[in-house]
Amino acid sequence: MTLTRPPDPAAPSLPTPALGRVTYIAAVAAIGGFLFGYDSAVINGAVTGIQHHFDVGTGQTGTIVAVALLGSALGAAVAGRLAERVGRLRVMQLAAVLFTVSALGSALPFAAWDLGAWRFAGGIAIGLASLIGPTYIAEVAPPAYRGRLASFQQAAIVLGITASQLVNWAIAKGAGGRSEGALGPLDAWQWMLMAAFVPAVVYFVLASRIPESPHYLVSAGRLAEAGAAVRDIEGPGADEETRIAEITQALRNTHKPRIRDLFGGRAGLLPVVWAGIGLAVFQQLVGINVIFYYSSVLWQSVRIEQSSSLLISLSTSIINIVGTVVAVLLIDRVGRKPLALAGSVGMAVSLGLAGWAFSYKTGTGDDIGIPDTQGTVALVAAHAFVFFFAASWGVVLWVMVGEMFPLRIRAAAISVATAFNWIANWAVTESFPPMSEWNLSASYSIYAAFAVLSAVFVAAVVKETKGTRLGETD
Repeated sequence: MTLTRPPDPAAPSLPTPALGRVTYIAAVAAIGGFLFGYDSAVINGAVTGIQHHFDVGTGQTGTIVAVALLGSALGAAVAGRLAERVGRLRVMQLAAVLFTVSALGSALPFAAWDLGAWRFAGGIAIGLASLIGPTYIAEVAPPAYRGRLASFQQAAIVLGITASQLVNWAIAKGAGGRSEGALGPLDAWQWMLMAAFVPAVVYFVLASRIPESPHYLVSAGRLAEAGAAVRDIEGPGADEETRIAEITQALRNTHKPRIRDLFGGRAGLLPVVWAGIGLAVFQQLVGINVIFYYSSVLWQSVRIEQSSSLLISLSTSIINIVGTVVAVLLIDRVGRKPLALAGSVGMAVSLGLAGWAFSYKTGTGDDIGIPDTQGTVALVAAHAFVFFFAASWGVVLWVMVGEMFPLRIRAAAISVATAFNWIANWAVTESFPPMSEWNLSASYSIYAAFAVLSAVFVAAVVKETKGTRLGETD
């Protein structure tokens, strides 16, 4: 049952300096989300250059793009257990190191498989960041502000996506508008992949200067450090003894999470675990990352030149930011479930229109295109789809996975749900190149059908978590 008790009335009275401090701390934790978005989407601009450099077809291209997502699934699967053993900050630092070496290795590969290996390493970092950010933020944020602060993760992701598209476009312009063009000693696509090095280093440095989660410190028996962390997060006037007592009581009523604790329902897993997995999977099955991983190739396939296709990718990223801001403003007002339902409906309509527009695709091989009217509809529909996703599911998933699970299974359940998110992401990313060659219109119609099913799933299965404290679900 999900309790709907409103937050403690005293919670909103957090002093302004303390609120500023916890906001800064949440923002630092969300840099992992920025790198998550950047490293995930930067491949979009590099795909054409990679194909030319290694002379690979659509199948191999799909594998190079998607292999990072298998790494992400692995990273997400181990992140929860790792965070319980070594702490939240150590996981952030490990992710930063992996982002750094992946950026350098991906930019200087000697073969296609070598590029895939470095992208797999970067994927592990993405998986770690995708879990540790919302976990840490949920543990340090006051209940009254938790929805907005947890939204920092998705906001950072979309900023990372946008930054990658802006960097891709700028680098391509410097190389004559083509990712395979030379720019100094390297090709443009290599500079695109290397650029993540800078934010990765910044992430490591800043993550080394924020406090460890009091939840982890209490669980490790480091009570003096936990008290210092509470004061650092909530200000010198914080009631650290009460806060530590609350955490201690919550931990006393639970135990170290294990995967087998997730089982016990009629369908094997507990219903709340199935709900979390369903949210994680549907977020990807609507095909959102087709836009962020393949949009430059997609628009080139309907006779839009490469430099213009990169500019379109940048514009969809800006729409992504606008939608995320809308979600941040609404999520604590209208609730998580209504926002997800509205987003599902909007995505279904947008994807349906895109499917209709691409049904007018004509020609074969390099001589293909669609009429101007349908091309305009496809562009508008793609942007609308990104907006509805960003204003709903893009934020709702990451907020809810940090809130919906009971404390006794929380870390393990978040790991499993996030791993399923990456597996679904991999399946969509790997399958899109051959699906688009088979029938681009049908592909988008399938994504539209999943958007409809996501609305049905939310209405029937998902419970609202607005206003609840961590652990108030079962």
